[in-house]
Amino acid sequence: MVKHIILWKLKESMTCEEKTAAKAEAKRRLENLNGNIPGMTDLKVITNGLDSSNADMMLDSSFENAEALAGYQVNPLHVEAAAYVRSVVESRLCLDYDI
Repeated sequence: MVKHIILWKLKESMTCEEKTAAKAEAKRRLENLNGNIPGMTDLKVITNGLDSSNADMMLDSSFENAEALAGYQVNPLHVEAAAYVRSVVESRLCLDYDI
């Protein structure tokens, strides 16, 4: 089992309303991948961090193995969802690890 964790910071130039809308849209697009990516066992997007957070969103996903994670990266459904996310974020951190 492989975990794939992403933290994103939204663009500072966005208003609070734009950030709220962008988080909701990113969550919708990414969570729609559940059940549609071979080897993915779970995916959730967290958008309600505490005020002490320095990231705006987190993706927490699990895959059967590293090969399934690699397939997810190039899957057209993921590529489309990720394009939207990239359009609203200014920074991204990733941690992949074996469970």
